[in-house]
Amino acid sequence: MKPISVDLIDTVTPIAQERVRQARRLPHLRYADLRLEVTEAKGAGAENGTPKFSGDDYGFALGVRVLAGERMIAPGYVGQVLGTADVADLDRIMREAIERAYRRAMVNGERKADAREKYGALGAALADTHLHPIPALQDTVAAVYRVDPRTVELAEMVRYATDVSRQVAAVDGRVKYNYISTLTELSRELFVSTEGACIDQSFALTQGTCSVVTVHGEVSQDLYDAIGHQRGWEILLDGATELPLTFPAFRDFAQGLAREGVELAAAPVLPTSDGDVVVVTDPHYNTLLSHEIIGHPVELDRALKMETAYAGRSWLLGGLSDHQIGRRVASPLVTAYSDPALPGFGHYKYDHEGTPGRRVVHIDKGIFRGFMNSRQTAAIFGGEPNGHWKATDASLVPLIRMSNTVFDAGARAPEDIVKEVDRGYYVAGHRTPSIAESRENFRISARRVYEIRNGELGRLYRDGGIAADSRDYLVNVDAVGSDFRVYPIPNCGKGQPMQTKRLGNGGPTMRTRARVIGG
Repeated sequence: MKPISVDLIDTVTPIAQERVRQARRLPHLRYADLRLEVTEAKGAGAENGTPKFSGDDYGFALGVRVLAGERMIAPGYVGQVLGTADVADLDRIMREAIERAYRRAMVNGERKADAREKYGALGAALADTHLHPIPALQDTVAAVYRVDPRTVELAEMVRYATDVSRQVAAVDGRVKYNYISTLTELSRELFVSTEGACIDQSFALTQGTCSVVTVHGEVSQDLYDAIGHQRGWEILLDGATELPLTFPAFRDFAQGLAREGVELAAAPVLPTSDGDVVVVTDPHYNTLLSHEIIGHPVELDRALKMETAYAGRSWLLGGLSDHQIGRRVASPLVTAYSDPALPGFGHYKYDHEGTPGRRVVHIDKGIFRGFMNSRQTAAIFGGEPNGHWKATDASLVPLIRMSNTVFDAGARAPEDIVKEVDRGYYVAGHRTPSIAESRENFRISARRVYEIRNGELGRLYRDGGIAADSRDYLVNVDAVGSDFRVYPIPNCGKGQPMQTKRLGNGGPTMRTRARVIGG
């Protein structure tokens, strides 16, 4: 059989358009969309200087959503992971997927109508599913790369990963373990709807990850980090300089992580403070902070309690009339937003329901302004759809996901922010989050914590971090740096079943007050 490639989308597009057009004839069908995705990916890894794995594979998936119903309008979904044997029969597969999604929507609508009539005031909570109107667009978006992921030889990837692993091991005798992984892929997504949309988007993506374990006496440190971009293999060899996304060549990045681990293993544990102290946080630490206390709470499906049972709620919305929009939730120095136009893993032009992605300001000079949304949640809560409904692959139901969620830059030089501190701590590099159910408070550990004395960085500590109430932490911000950066997040999880997605987060240096926790 002929191998599956992204070029299959060229053949399938007119067939998909015809199948969706035919779906308009189904009784009581209000809307339908179909998504197809093909990915060609290669990966290689090494452990302690020895080749560990390699792979050259494809992904091929189909997803259909239908809104239909006679007494109530409800959704029906179908998702399928496909293979080479399905290519010759795609017309039938797409037709049957639309029919199954339609039947599910019709049954869903009837059951909801029955429940609404049966349960009185409780049943009145059930409502028709509507989508906020958007323009039906036709567009083709090309991938950006210098080295086509499909042209990279697997043997070269194995050689490169092994060489990086050996160089990491050679950094210091106290580096006791390392694992290096590389990935490069090209994907293509097709979206077609009964409204007339037809969007064909391609993405190149390359990523390198490094794990190291260092030992000093009886102390060990386990560090993990990743670099990546929506580009080709060149970003591992040369790094990235596309502000605000910058990182060195992967070899230098991995060796730097190993040196950091060696230094940390020899450092003492951070002492826990008795109360709040001055903390200055670097852009890498604020990457995870923006992710956990801004990004997830401003996903409107979460805020509307659509995932309460398995993920929690949002400190920014208690109910449709009990929310923080228009209220102060942070210092006037704090602005935060999500923007698919920024470079990196979170960049895209359209989401998975054909909505153009656009910047959403969540906090504007301390005042909360709004959420990332989908067409459905925009119809419920109000506001224009802003293009944040995304799935890990076409077979899964999209969810509201971060694009690039960040704290905005300020005007201060980061070194001046530190110089003004008589006694405090400089918290650098994010590590592990522990977050409350509604994200109203947090404990996030850091890779490195430095003592600040008289405006200078002093002793290095390990195994420390910050614990704080989210609102208090943001309200107490009294300085924001100009050193705005975006970092790749390779493994954000959401949903049931879990969908792991790549996206971007970031921010500048910031100063506030919080308790530091060690151990």
